[in-house]
Amino acid sequence: MVADPSAKPTPSWLQTFKTVAITLLTAALGAGAAYWLGAPAPFLVGSSLSVTCLGLYGVPVNIPKHLRDACFAIIGMTMGAGVTPEVVQTAKQWPLSFVVLGISLLVIILVCRRMLAVFWRFDTMTSLLSVVPGHLSYVLGLSADTKGDLATISVIQSLRVLSLTLLVPFAVVLLGFETGAFDMTITIMSPAMFALSIVMAFSLGFVLNRFRLPAAYLLGGLIWSTGSHITGTIEGTVSSWVAIPAFITMGALIGTRFFGVTLALLKRAFLAGVAVTLAAFCIAAIAAWIVSLFIDAPLSHLLIAFAPGGVETMAAMAVSMNADPAFVAAHHVMRLFILTFLAPIMLGMARRSAKDGL
Repeated sequence: MVADPSAKPTPSWLQTFKTVAITLLTAALGAGAAYWLGAPAPFLVGSSLSVTCLGLYGVPVNIPKHLRDACFAIIGMTMGAGVTPEVVQTAKQWPLSFVVLGISLLVIILVCRRMLAVFWRFDTMTSLLSVVPGHLSYVLGLSADTKGDLATISVIQSLRVLSLTLLVPFAVVLLGFETGAFDMTITIMSPAMFALSIVMAFSLGFVLNRFRLPAAYLLGGLIWSTGSHITGTIEGTVSSWVAIPAFITMGALIGTRFFGVTLALLKRAFLAGVAVTLAAFCIAAIAAWIVSLFIDAPLSHLLIAFAPGGVETMAAMAVSMNADPAFVAAHHVMRLFILTFLAPIMLGMARRSAKDGL
């Protein structure tokens, strides 16, 4: 068919608007279905799974950067509102948990890297970078200067985030731990305080982003909300009518990572990605159980804190499942901090091994 030369092309902004609208509508429908079915953390689980299916089907999906950052800030503000003086008092128990977290990360990397090398014959760099449980942009940044298979690394890392988003809530429920639905009766901060908080969260996030910190806007919201609630400057939390759409958008963002992935690449990476994710979760769960023997923290909270998923996703999950948000956030930020130093060291060792033909 010959194109009509008189036809005007669709403006790029209109095409972008349509793509974003379809993405958000699909995410909302998926979240609604998951909520209706009684799934744990339905706003994350349903939205991420529905948008993933849409992207794999070949329909363009997208979440704009500014909308993403706004959702991160809102989730951070929601987390900070849960920090109480009692939480601050129990923080003195966390160093032991951080030590075990660091050990578990090293074990996860070593075991999962070996699995990919032995069972799927991935090369050294691809195996290592596929299993580093850090921020995706950080891992891909490390991958850029290596001979690793970037496409495979990206798919396996995205599968890790998606799989844990789906796995952790169901694991918590199947193990018999209590979870709560999002409480719509709690005290809500006033519109003026919400406006002030979102401005301050964005301002702090912008500064942290300039220093290239991962999850900068989530941290900005968390820092402002924690400080303002501890000092009594602000009371109440973010309205559910604002927080729930943020969770749904967070799930949609996970799903957008799978748009454009070819069937051949997905088939090659799927089993490998799921296998190493399950192995990583089992190692994290064992570490969480060990820590639960020594500190006063529910095992369900520890499972969410130790699960090597996306920091923003696990943070949102902590809020939606009524886990201690400060405890979970501290552990996932610490995980990224540890990996900032651990990943380059292991990458250097892998390069030397490759040169020596090991």
